[in-house]
Amino acid sequence: MKVVVLKYNAGNIRSVLFALERLGIEAVVTDKTEEILSADRVIFPGVGEASTAMNYLKQNQLDLLIPSLKQPVLGICLGMQLMCSFSEENNTTCLGIFDEKVKHFPTNENFKVPQMGWNNIFQLSGPLFDGIKENSFVYFVHSYYVELSSNTTAVANYIFNFSASLQKNNFFAVQFHPEKSGEIGQKMLENFLNIC
Repeated sequence: MKVVVLKYNAGNIRSVLFALERLGIEAVVTDKTEEILSADRVIFPGVGEASTAMNYLKQNQLDLLIPSLKQPVLGICLGMQLMCSFSEENNTTCLGIFDEKVKHFPTNENFKVPQMGWNNIFQLSGPLFDGIKENSFVYFVHSYYVELSSNTTAVANYIFNFSASLQKNNFFAVQFHPEKSGEIGQKMLENFLNIC
């Protein structure tokens, strides 16, 4: 199986590669169209800032390529946010795979922003969560969130309920970091690799 990890100058690619290696997968990190099109699975990870990342995607025509992909695609953290229509982070127009908007967590004296650390996910649905129990804990680091919608496949609560995961056709996305979420995260990555 050929797995491509998208290169677009966002951070955190190494930990995704290590997580895939633990599953016996040697992934290719690339921004080359032919490599991406020939992949069986595409992972769109990231830690970073939305407008800078979108600029890189546009310069390399990945903003046109990614929404047209037919194989299973998994967005992680910033990758998920960039798959939405718009981000409040520097008023960034994103890829529009999901219609949802990305919003900044409001100031709240009882909650620190960014949310950093372990939080549970619930109302799980879809193939990413096969064999994963309700209220499992996963690792988050984010200041921005996606509201609940018909594409939501997992919910988390921080200040209020938000989308921890989205799915539309062959596009899957998670706000948390499966590559840093221990056995639960490994199981999700394995589920992604096994999607028909």
